[in-house]
Amino acid sequence: SEVKNVFACHQSEGSYAGGLHIELTGQNVTECIGGAQKISEKDLSSRYHTHCDPRLNANQALELAFLISDEIKKNSTYSKNADRAAS
Repeated sequence: SEVKNVFACHQSEGSYAGGLHIELTGQNVTECIGGAQKISEKDLSSRYHTHCDPRLNANQALELAFLISDEIKKNSTYSKNADRAAS
């Protein structure tokens, strides 16, 4: 929901997200909740290995990549429609 909110805020203001910073790893960690694996707060301690920023595991990173792609496509469509309306 956080990523979707970023794109929604930019769309409502007529701007765009210039980038996202995301910590991720190919390791099977449980440092971030959510995703198809349904990692919950009680699962965090089972494979929490980082000493700084929590990282998405490979599955969560892939899910997020597709979500971001969908949001960029939606924002692109919105921008094209706004440009046409302004003309």
